[in-house]
Amino acid sequence: MPAGRLPKGEGKAIIFSAPSGAGKSTMVNTLMASPKFNLGFSVSATTRELRGDEVHGESYYFISQEEFTCHIKQNKFVEWEEVYPGLSYGTLCSEVERLWSEGKTPVFDVDVVGGKTLKSVFGDRALAIFVMPPSVEELERRLRFRGTDSEESIAKRIGKASIELKSASSFDVELVNDQLEKAIVNTEKVVAEFLVL
Repeated sequence: MPAGRLPKGEGKAIIFSAPSGAGKSTMVNTLMASPKFNLGFSVSATTRELRGDEVHGESYYFISQEEFTCHIKQNKFVEWEEVYPGLSYGTLCSEVERLWSEGKTPVFDVDVVGGKTLKSVFGDRALAIFVMPPSVEELERRLRFRGTDSEESIAKRIGKASIELKSASSFDVELVNDQLEKAIVNTEKVVAEFLVL
């Protein structure tokens, strides 16, 4: 995943990464709803089509491949990735700058590669949290319980997770999500310490 530039302005950032099924999005949503912190969710840009009840500017910024390529050339991304030919995702500097100008700390919910890239750009201004499942077996159980993935998809996700778990030490904090309530308390504690609250 190519790194872009550090957004203009002063502020910190919080990065969440995890294998699929570790509970990262649940933890992010709970943290975002907490009145203890002044957080803003960083909305990514994508070239994919809008789906179902998604809303431009809330779910993603839906832009054309041509516009995405233009943004790359103009160095408007903090980070970006072409997942498949013609399908790209990225974090716009303007999105981070908008949140900082509102006095908010941007929160990123990204894959492991994206998390490592964002941390390399933000450096000490970012807290990178890796959400760990208690075990690969528990991760598989959670994926099966969701009931949204085929056997082939589950096998791919477990294979990818096994590789991603090896990157955990690249993050500032490794949080094991074995009990959601406990994991949320621990998350709030490390975020408060990072933001010096």
